[in-house]
Amino acid sequence: MRDPFDIDEPEAGEAAAERVTLLIPAELAGERLDKALSQIMPSSSCLSRSRLQALIAGGQVMRESGAGAGDPVTEPKTKVTEGEVWLLEIPAPAPSTPQPQAIALDVIYEDAALIVIDKPAGMAVHPAPGTPDGTLVNALLAHCADTLSGIGGEIRPGIVHRIDKETSGLLVVAKNDAAHQGLAAQFADHSLERRYTAFVWGAPDGADPRLRGLPGVSWEPEGARIEAAIGRHRTDRKRMAVVAENAGRRAVTWFRPLERFGPPEKPFATCIECQLETGRTHQIRVHMTYVGHPLIGDPVYGRARVISAEALSEAGRVHIRSFPRQALHASVLGFEHPISGEWLSFESALPEDLQRLRDALSEHTGEADRD
Repeated sequence: MRDPFDIDEPEAGEAAAERVTLLIPAELAGERLDKALSQIMPSSSCLSRSRLQALIAGGQVMRESGAGAGDPVTEPKTKVTEGEVWLLEIPAPAPSTPQPQAIALDVIYEDAALIVIDKPAGMAVHPAPGTPDGTLVNALLAHCADTLSGIGGEIRPGIVHRIDKETSGLLVVAKNDAAHQGLAAQFADHSLERRYTAFVWGAPDGADPRLRGLPGVSWEPEGARIEAAIGRHRTDRKRMAVVAENAGRRAVTWFRPLERFGPPEKPFATCIECQLETGRTHQIRVHMTYVGHPLIGDPVYGRARVISAEALSEAGRVHIRSFPRQALHASVLGFEHPISGEWLSFESALPEDLQRLRDALSEHTGEADRD
């Protein structure tokens, strides 16, 4: 009988593509192809289910027939049967397009498996149209290119999660495939701790009848929970929006007020702490706009508020209304080390621009209301 899996070594002179042969056992009969393969892939491959789906869609997974490898099967939902033999062609990692650049990084922690960076606002994570270089990827390629994760089919930094270009703060990067797999699993099951500090317009209040009746919003003594699906905006495909549950992806944000600014009877802004249960594109920005309290400085989802002359000086009003980015900072990141199992937790103080914003918000008659 054929072994449950067999990894063929490349022939001399070939690129280091990996050939894998897998046998479907009885207990997986009737399962989806992608799920079955993920169950029986050798752990040394470090292939995620999403990577297997990409291989299937790319025509690199074939069902063996009597005459050898048959035609590729490109549908991940294909049902498998007991005794089937599947052949996988896993391409060699492709060279990375981004080039190393000697850009200073604020390294909070680093070992052989991972690196934690405190990213400044204005630095994109990946190169993209309009931002071809100067990114975190370029900096990482210069800092530790020889040890970065190649998972996903490219020799490139193992970016496990992202924060927006204009959001500052903490993120973790995998330095080998095992660390990438372990961190990705924690993001998938939401077992990490991710907290953000944000400055929003107005003062979210559980006593506000409008917010009390908003679908997906529930209030507790210390804060609120927003569970509202996020998907592409119906008319502006560059924006995200809260959408019907079946039209988007589940998204959950917790937040609590830390400090209110302005007259006690009518604060014009609030510093909040947000905790992510899921991680969707622009999640905090979209959810806070949904509850009517967009982030200060957000050019996509925000809207400047009128601030009375009594509350601030003219200079203070100008500073706040012209703040050049969304006022959002990834302040706390905690996770289980994917190799040692140790719980690691990191904190990042407000960067200078957000501290100046806070100082400007505090410039009003009366003391800020601190919770």
